[in-house]
Amino acid sequence: MATRPLSGREHAGSATQPLAYGPTGRSPWLDIDWRRHQRWVSVDGQAVNTVELGEGGQPIVFVHGLSGSWPNWLEQLPVLAKDHRVLALDLPGFGHSPMPAGQISISGYARLLDGLLAQREIDSAVVVGSSMGGFIGAELAIRFPQRVERLVLVSAAGLSTHNEPRAARAAPTLRRLERILTGTAAWVASKSDTVTSRPRLREATMSLVVLHPSRLPGPLAAEQVRGAGKPGFFAALQAVLDYDVRERLAEIACPTLIVWGDRDRLINVRDADVFAELIPDSRKVIFEDTGHMAMLERPQAFNALLEQFLVE
Repeated sequence: MATRPLSGREHAGSATQPLAYGPTGRSPWLDIDWRRHQRWVSVDGQAVNTVELGEGGQPIVFVHGLSGSWPNWLEQLPVLAKDHRVLALDLPGFGHSPMPAGQISISGYARLLDGLLAQREIDSAVVVGSSMGGFIGAELAIRFPQRVERLVLVSAAGLSTHNEPRAARAAPTLRRLERILTGTAAWVASKSDTVTSRPRLREATMSLVVLHPSRLPGPLAAEQVRGAGKPGFFAALQAVLDYDVRERLAEIACPTLIVWGDRDRLINVRDADVFAELIPDSRKVIFEDTGHMAMLERPQAFNALLEQFLVE
């Protein structure tokens, strides 16, 4: 399918309007009592924290990335739930989901998603994954193709991240410093409202994942920082570095949308070209002046793009 880059401006009739960075107006998620939609699901003895909204339409499953949690999708869940059954989860070792009994792996996370969908009586779904979550979504589509009706990869890991030299060299040191780093991240997460209310601190904590942290609303930024500092980070990072999926991407048989920010500081936008080349029924959309989390940085455009993809 065709490549369709999105610039920082979009055309509406004869006029040209700037694409909004961050939410505009009051976000619907602020008015939801999320406790009503949270449920614990046991998958082969593993407790998984999930959030589920909506009833009709195609089910959509949202999978967060490394150091993320289900609130990474706050700008999508209420909007898509109007016409779809939407489900987001905390992967084991992240958010509120406890560490798994066994070793964290990309294939293990894919098996967990397969089991979760079975538990929730979802035969197949649109799977939307960010970063490591995109990697897991791709693995799910390869190993359990009946589960994935359509696939959306948002700045997905799995290509240049495999045996990434800088991360691989740093891994032994990071493991030694794991307790200290996790404790520091947990402290920052516990102070998320304070941290994100101060422009310099918000820049320091979020500049790797979003291009313009100061342009995101404080409450949205706070929910992202609150999910940091979880025990699964280093094991999951090693799983991302160790697992090679490149030669199997051609096995993905479902329509696939590849979304990237052209100024992604974590995973180079060149990976979008490779995913598009290797996945047969795919197309890519590149957002200009956007970092690693297009769904938070360009939520209106991202949601419209996703809704369009669902009906193609």
